[in-house]
Amino acid sequence: MEMEAFFRTHSYLVEHVNAPVRRLLMDEIDWNDRMIGIKGTRGVGKTTFLLQYAKEHFDTHDRKCLYINMNNFYFQGRGIADFAGAFYENGGKVLLIDQVFKEPNWSHELRKCHDLYPGLKIVFTGSSVMRLKEENPELNGIVQSYNLRGFSFREFLNLQTGHQFQPYTLDEILNDHEHLTRQILPHVSPLKFFQDYLHHGFYPFYLEHRNYSENLLKTMNMMTEVDILLIKQIELKYLTKIKKLFYQLAVEGPKAPNISQLAIDIETSRATVMNYIKYLADARLINIIYPPGQDFPKKPVKVMLHNTNLMHAIYPIEIKRQDIMETFFVNSMWKDHTVNLGGKDGYYIVDGNKRFRICNAEGSNKIRINPDTIYARYNTEVGMKNQIPLWLLGFLY
Repeated sequence: MEMEAFFRTHSYLVEHVNAPVRRLLMDEIDWNDRMIGIKGTRGVGKTTFLLQYAKEHFDTHDRKCLYINMNNFYFQGRGIADFAGAFYENGGKVLLIDQVFKEPNWSHELRKCHDLYPGLKIVFTGSSVMRLKEENPELNGIVQSYNLRGFSFREFLNLQTGHQFQPYTLDEILNDHEHLTRQILPHVSPLKFFQDYLHHGFYPFYLEHRNYSENLLKTMNMMTEVDILLIKQIELKYLTKIKKLFYQLAVEGPKAPNISQLAIDIETSRATVMNYIKYLADARLINIIYPPGQDFPKKPVKVMLHNTNLMHAIYPIEIKRQDIMETFFVNSMWKDHTVNLGGKDGYYIVDGNKRFRICNAEGSNKIRINPDTIYARYNTEVGMKNQIPLWLLGFLY
């Protein structure tokens, strides 16, 4: 009978799921795979995503599909594999497991499910801090891993206006942006919404009628307190160091971090500072940028906040418009492209071969236009040739 309570909760949650925008990832996943991991940072809508999948593929009261959350204390005494077995024996086909990392040896349990119940599909969510392949070799080859991201500018725009704008690839935008903007601009003025997106549009919880920045601060604290500490197995006494480091990096703005100075400030070694920076990047609190051809554990040439919403949540921070636009650029590119620093201020190299300059359209008549550079310009809705409107890069996903 204990299953009854889980089915009741499942039915209630699926009936009441509010997913006003259908996430692109829904169609990118190969749902035929038996074990699917969906990683993402706190607050990007992983729970909603699982419930939306259940709603699209099963009747609310169909017992072949069940959503469970590892937050439930019930699982402290019973492993995933044991529970999944009972579900499977009763005709269960798809088990949706939220917050899988709350189960101490979750990867071992998932492996057991895979080996023991050949007809069972498991879709689980976990933190972006989890390293599925590197840290859990027993799942190698059996789990397909995907990333759920915060809202793109396109998704935000669709939500705010009721339109159904489709995403474009980077090549489509670069080769055809004049034509694309002509299709979008008659329906909506993107710049009317762009400022709002930069301030509060990345995390879906802006839709809840609560104080957004308070909510975001809570989420950021949970990212450090739970995601980094719990998953990386770091002792609690080091939490203040990680938080202090994050704050220092945020306040200093997008630039090359002075690792030695940071090590002195938070009273730890340079190597530890570098590890913490990596954890903060895994938690999607910051993005670390390298020169072309370099990577961790080399020292990054630039550390920036992961998205523009985070910039607005940290005080006191002097927010420069140029920094906001570069952060938006890096965050938009980040899903499918590699971004390196391009030498001079405002320049980036994308995928090793495309040179971008992020600049203000309002002063750009002073800029000498170089044919081998793509100018992503803000404060304008249109572009021409190799000058593209920056907001359009928010249509990459």
